[in-house]
Amino acid sequence: MIYLLVFASKKSISLRTPICNFDAMNGILCPQCESKLDQGILTKADVDASIKLVKLSQKIHPIDKFTLISCRESHGNYVLYLGSPDIMTIRQSRELYGILQGEFNGKIWLVHKDSDDKKLIEDMFFPIKILGINQVWAPGGLQKTKVIVSGKKTSRFPMDVDKVIAIVHDLRKIELVVEFERK
Repeated sequence: MIYLLVFASKKSISLRTPICNFDAMNGILCPQCESKLDQGILTKADVDASIKLVKLSQKIHPIDKFTLISCRESHGNYVLYLGSPDIMTIRQSRELYGILQGEFNGKIWLVHKDSDDKKLIEDMFFPIKILGINQVWAPGGLQKTKVIVSGKKTSRFPMDVDKVIAIVHDLRKIELVVEFERK
């Protein structure tokens, strides 16, 4: 009988994800992570994003230093909750953003891990400058959040505002009303 020793060529990773690094590297959940998924502590988006980022971290060094807190899927888009340094790294490199975007089926949105409602809205509208965020009471006792963004709504506006409104409502149940600085 002959035994063959096979060594995995995968280097150890320092990327932190919601699931175990071993699970993310192999694409199979351990009983502990499977239990968290069944209990709703983890989402399928957390698992998918973890696996994708670990795969990319093997080839792209800056991703190896990231901390993915969680990932939420909303209307075919992925909201990645990352640490502040990680978001800055991605935002400073269009190439890195493009590589990350290429791994996901929908658009990715980068949000700071401990963001309150205001910071979430700012992150969702990045790189658009937000001039003001106010709470507005609508008839019938409804509370809405009014966001005034810089610029003019044209067909060339860099993002789909309706998509942002839907995602923010899905994630935080915030009713957004978006107005533009110039009509």
